[in-house]
Amino acid sequence: DEKDFPLEESATIRHGNALQIDWNDVVNADEIDYIIGNPPFRGAHSKNPPRTKEQTAELVQAFDNYKGIGEVDYVAAWYAIAAKYISNKNIKCGFVSTNSIAQGIQPGLIWSYLSKYNVEIDYAYRSFLWGNESPDSAGVAVVIIGFSCCQHPDKKLLFDADYRTGKVTLTREVSNISPYLMDSETVYVLPRSLPICDVPKSGIGNKPVDDGNYLFSDEDKRRFVEQEPASAKYFKPWLGTKEVINGKKRWVLWLGDTPQEELDKMPMCKARVEAVRAFRLSSAESTKKLAEKPAHFHVENMPQCTSLFIPRHSGERRNYLPMILFDENSLCGDTATMIPGATIYHFGILQSQFHNAWIRTVCGRLENRFRYSSEIVYNNYIWPNPSDKQREKIELAAQNVIDTRAKHQDKTLEYLYDPDTMPMDLLAAHQELDKTVEAAYGVEFNGDEEKIVTHLFKLYSEKTTNK
Repeated sequence: DEKDFPLEESATIRHGNALQIDWNDVVNADEIDYIIGNPPFRGAHSKNPPRTKEQTAELVQAFDNYKGIGEVDYVAAWYAIAAKYISNKNIKCGFVSTNSIAQGIQPGLIWSYLSKYNVEIDYAYRSFLWGNESPDSAGVAVVIIGFSCCQHPDKKLLFDADYRTGKVTLTREVSNISPYLMDSETVYVLPRSLPICDVPKSGIGNKPVDDGNYLFSDEDKRRFVEQEPASAKYFKPWLGTKEVINGKKRWVLWLGDTPQEELDKMPMCKARVEAVRAFRLSSAESTKKLAEKPAHFHVENMPQCTSLFIPRHSGERRNYLPMILFDENSLCGDTATMIPGATIYHFGILQSQFHNAWIRTVCGRLENRFRYSSEIVYNNYIWPNPSDKQREKIELAAQNVIDTRAKHQDKTLEYLYDPDTMPMDLLAAHQELDKTVEAAYGVEFNGDEEKIVTHLFKLYSEKTTNK
C-alpha cells in the first residue's frame, strides 16, 4: 500500500554499498539532522547466511584496522562510518542492531573506538525480537541504539521491552547509558587472560578428538566392561553440558599412558585406540600429528583436586546458571569452563545473584542463550573481600544449596533451575546465599539487579583504573 510507504515524490534514493560510498557524496552532513537505518547484522561466525570475506574486510576498514574488531557484528561498521560522518555535527543517529553488539566482547571493542569521536548513547531499546509481516519471518533478537557526538541530552532514555512482542514495558530517564545498555557509567570490559582478582585460574575441559570411540553411554559402558572386565578401572564419568544439566550419564575411556603390554591384554580397548589413530590420520593436517599418541586426547585437563564446572551455554530464562563441584574421579568435557582448585566458597560466589547479574550483562550470547566466557565473564569479575565470619556464612549457604539439590536427586538441573519448576526450598536456599554474598560486598540492595550491576561496574572501573 503506497500509504504505508513513508517516502514522497521528492525523495532521493542512491543505490550502492553504504560502506564503500562516501556519505558526503550523497548528502552534505551540514544539510541533515537525523540518520536512521536497519543495517545488515551478520556476526563473525554467522552461518545462515555466513559473513563474506569482503564484508569482514569492510568492517575492519570502517574501524581503521582497530585491534580485534573482526570479531564484532557487521552492523557495527555503520556505527563507525556514522561516527566519522557526524563528527563535530549536531546530527542524531539511530540503528536497529543485533543485540550481540551490547554483549560479550563486542561493546568494549566498538565503543572504545567510537569514544574518540565523542560518541555517546542518547537512547536505547534493550533486547527484543524483531520480525516483519512476512508469514515466514524469523525473529531476530535486536536492540535499537540512538547516538550522537554533540549536544548530548542531560537525561538519556532507556527503554525496556517485552522480549517476545517488542512492546515497551518501562521507560526511564537516566544520566548515562553504558555500552551494555545499562544505567551505569561507561566501562569497557575487554578480554583478560587471567583473573583480575586473586582467585583460581579457569581452564577448558578435555577434548578427545576421537570420533566417539572413547565416549560411552551408561548401557554401552556396561556391555563393554562385561566383555572386557580389565577395562573397568579406565572408565571415568564424563561431564559435558548435556550430561550435567540434563542428567545424561556418559562415560569416557581414559587410557592415557597405559603401558603397551597392559593394552595388549585388552583387545577391545586396543581396537578403540587403533580406531582413533586411523580417524586422526584421515583428518586434516593439523589433526594428523595427534595420531602419534592416539590414547591421549587433543586437550587434556585433569587436575588432581576439586574443580568447578560452569556450562559454556545455558538458557537465558534461568535466574541462576547451574554449576557443580566435582573431584578428580570425573573428567570435564570441552563444552564447559572448569576452575581447578575451586572451593565451596568460590561455588557460593559464582552461584550468587551478584555473579549471575554480571553474566546476564556482559556475557556473549548464542541466539539469546548465555555463552559463558572466561576471558570476558570470569576473569573480569570483581570478587568481594569478606571477613572470616562473612566467608563462613557464604560457605554454609553454598553448602545448603548443594544439600537442597540432593533432596531432589530424582530431578535434573534443567528441571531444578527452570523458573517455572524450581522447588521452593531450592529457591529459598539460593535467596539466602544471595543475601550472604550481598553482605560480603558491603551493600544493601535487597536483590535489585540494576543496582548490583551498577556497583560491579563501579568496582571494575576502580580496579582497572588503579592498575
